Amino acid sequence: MPIFDTHAHYDSGGFNADRDAVLSALPAAGVGLVVDPGCDVESSRAAVSLAEKYAHVYAAVGLHPEDCGGCIDADFDAIRELCRHEKVVAIGEIGLDYYWAENPPKEFQQAVFRRQLEMAVELDLPVIVHDREAHGDSLAIVLEYPKVRGVFHCFSGSPEMAAELLKRGWYLGFDGPITYKNARRAPEVAAITPLERMVVETDAPYLTPVPFRGKRNDSRYLPYVIEKLAVWKGISPEEMTDITWKNGLRLFGLEGKA
Repeated sequence: MPIFDTHAHYDSGGFNADRDAVLSALPAAGVGLVVDPGCDVESSRAAVSLAEKYAHVYAAVGLHPEDCGGCIDADFDAIRELCRHEKVVAIGEIGLDYYWAENPPKEFQQAVFRRQLEMAVELDLPVIVHDREAHGDSLAIVLEYPKVRGVFHCFSGSPEMAAELLKRGWYLGFDGPITYKNARRAPEVAAITPLERMVVETDAPYLTPVPFRGKRNDSRYLPYVIEKLAVWKGISPEEMTDITWKNGLRLFGLEGKA
């Protein structure tokens, strides 16, 4: 069974030197599908272009909280238009990021987040949520939109927050940090997350798992994340690969299409 990397930024400048070589090598390395989420209009268009070029790549489009400063109606219109593309499977990466002091004001981030959640309701698309140091507000805002479904990317909240999301049909994304020594919450979150709600991600070129931490990440390192999850859930890596593949297809509406 191939691997589904549900979150990788191959449009990133980190891949400018060898993007085609890396993406072309993925299927032979056992990576069957990738979703590339945009972070602003330009990167969303780039993600769509990659999806057009590679059969195993799909795109998500959206305005990331770190990159939403100064966005205007035309940007939302552009994202809406990109959502019509046949290989766009989600609105993302969207959400809240309170970590960096230079990020847009919290209230502005929240307004941008809500506007894109409204778009997801209108277009019946799942969302990919970025939540960094904003757990309370992120949860409160998504609960305002009970019709929205999707995934909390690289979930870093509490088991209690995870339980609230899982109860409402959300998926949780697990990435390289679950392999780090300081991953204290991750085992607790994994323990309460049903197998059918787990997806695996790289966030390439970021969040490279041990033993390659410090190097550029790509989808070929995802087996290290899968192996860690498999140990925690008491199943084989092959079973975890199969389960997360099927979960990714279901999350992004690709069953019978990919």
